[in-house]
Amino acid sequence: MLPNTVDDYPLERDRTRRKTRDGFKQRGSLLSKVNDGQELTLPSTSKPHGQKKKAQSKKKSKLLAPRPDVYIPTTVSVRNLSRLLNVRLERLQQRMRQVGMENEASYDYVLTADYAALIAEEFGRNPVISDEAAFDIYPPAPHPNSISFPLRPPVVTIMGHVDHGKTTLLDTLRSSSVAKGEAGGITQHIGAFSVSVPETSGSSGSRSITFLDTPGHAAFSAMRARGARVTDIVVLVVAADDGIMPQTKEVINLVKKEKEKVGLVVAINKVDKPGVDIDRVQKALMTEGVQVEPFGGDIPCVEVSGLTGQGLPDLVETISTMAEMQDLRAESEGPIYGYVLESKVQKGLGPVATVLVLQGCLSVGSHLISGLAQGKVRLMKDSTGAGVKSAYPGMAVTVSGWKTLPTAGEEVLQGAEAEVKKAVANRERKAEIEASLADVDAINASRQQDRQRRTLEAETDELVEEVGETGVKELKLVVKADVSGSAEAVVGALQGIGNDKAMTKIIFSGVGDISEADVMMAKAVGGTIVGFSVAAPRAVETMAARNSVPICSSNVIYRLMDDIKAQVIDLLPKTIETTVLGEATVLQLFDIHLKAKQTMKVAGCRVVNGVIEKALMARVVRQGSVVHEGHLDTMRQLKKDVTEVRKGSECGLSFTKFSDLREGDLIQFCKQIEKPGIL
Repeated sequence: MLPNTVDDYPLERDRTRRKTRDGFKQRGSLLSKVNDGQELTLPSTSKPHGQKKKAQSKKKSKLLAPRPDVYIPTTVSVRNLSRLLNVRLERLQQRMRQVGMENEASYDYVLTADYAALIAEEFGRNPVISDEAAFDIYPPAPHPNSISFPLRPPVVTIMGHVDHGKTTLLDTLRSSSVAKGEAGGITQHIGAFSVSVPETSGSSGSRSITFLDTPGHAAFSAMRARGARVTDIVVLVVAADDGIMPQTKEVINLVKKEKEKVGLVVAINKVDKPGVDIDRVQKALMTEGVQVEPFGGDIPCVEVSGLTGQGLPDLVETISTMAEMQDLRAESEGPIYGYVLESKVQKGLGPVATVLVLQGCLSVGSHLISGLAQGKVRLMKDSTGAGVKSAYPGMAVTVSGWKTLPTAGEEVLQGAEAEVKKAVANRERKAEIEASLADVDAINASRQQDRQRRTLEAETDELVEEVGETGVKELKLVVKADVSGSAEAVVGALQGIGNDKAMTKIIFSGVGDISEADVMMAKAVGGTIVGFSVAAPRAVETMAARNSVPICSSNVIYRLMDDIKAQVIDLLPKTIETTVLGEATVLQLFDIHLKAKQTMKVAGCRVVNGVIEKALMARVVRQGSVVHEGHLDTMRQLKKDVTEVRKGSECGLSFTKFSDLREGDLIQFCKQIEKPGIL
């Protein structure tokens, strides 16, 4: 039967459907352009191979490096915005001037959320407007008219080189014996003391001066810098017998940076020693840029003796006069603002912090925040150990009632209980975000290292072995100290030990006695426990010995540094030096018949240099090259076994497992000395 319609013919049916379908594609299509006589430009739908990879890598990098969120309130000052963005105020102000916000760049200018969000985007942050999430407690802004505030005691810091008599000088001022109680006679962490001194005008009253005794040796430079940040007057103690030393120069540079905010008084100590040259010390100070008064400068210079008390009244009078000239005033009411000078865990009281009050009134029951730590003041004690109810600006008190141990150097602020809790929660969330970003960077760096390692392994196995042999050896350390400031200083001192072949690596640092958890941590990483002014219970010592975990503890940081330095030196490759102690020349060879028809070749030799010993390593040198190294079997002289032969004498020598001796060979007797590596 033949088909009667178009649908009955398959080819015709498909052709008709295509025509119908093409009708919908005429407008704007290539076909319509051809019909209209327009010029065709075919778009490129493919990319070169390299461009695809670059696009994919860019997309991956964008996914791996997200913009961190920053929570911004509805209104925020420029200074508080710098804290939210975690950038320096000067850098933020510079960026604002670059984008045309010169009039708004002052620290106390209040920005709206829109402007703050734009600035946050300039620093690569993702702004989120939220008053609840952005809440925090900030230090109060400086009062424009501080003349109306009452006077506050000056904060004086005693600084100088190690063992120049700083603590003894302060000890004489406050009539106690702190220096005798310190390990090694060296101050181990910051001590704050309030001293009552008579008025300079001669009145019957007295005024208070707060002294900060900062350690002088190099390991505590960070703590000394923190002490200078909160101080008003620096007393630079220079020993008359030592003069200018490294830490003395460091203090001078520190004061020069803060010369507009910090006053300087030079105290030349130990003037009671016979034969000291005070004029030489003053000239050395002039060389370092300290213009002292005896040479026409403006910096007071007082000659004192911390041991006998000579010149101390003049020093106190000079400090009081300088404090009056500075006109130090602070608000003695309202919320407090201060710094944590030191923190530790005290038995019976828990976390305890020494707080220096700079503004406001600190009283029992106040709610405080310092970094991520919060607390309610339960008990306050002054420098003498007596309980106090209130602490005013310029006073340093020991505060107990913290939930966690605050970090030395952190700001201390006061607020309501609900505000403190909200601020701590926001700070913890911000710290988690920053830590997660750091973790992302660490993961990316680790993955990149893994990719590089796999590439090296694919190229050659020998290269991997070479890299493994030349890798840096690490001495892993778990550091425990009595207080947080000391732990920070010990970590800073131990981190600098090592070179490109062997170095230290701090696995953990904390406060308190050495515990079983520290031993297990050190065992897991194959490290050493370092204890500074802490105890290790007998059970912990037994556990450490059973697990082969070394414990290095001392009350003086120099001993710890020496012990750790010795352990790092042991990790360095040893240097083997070979010293030739004697030489003998082979004159003639003899065959000695032994039992069972065996013969032994003996070399008749003459000692030409030094002394040859049978116990030493011997090597045979022939025509300038070594052909054998080994030990002697026999050494005889006139048929007698001997152990050594001196220069000019003759003897018979034979080697163990070597008989290819020839006339004219030179036999050298060497001693190998293994020397430790040098940092």
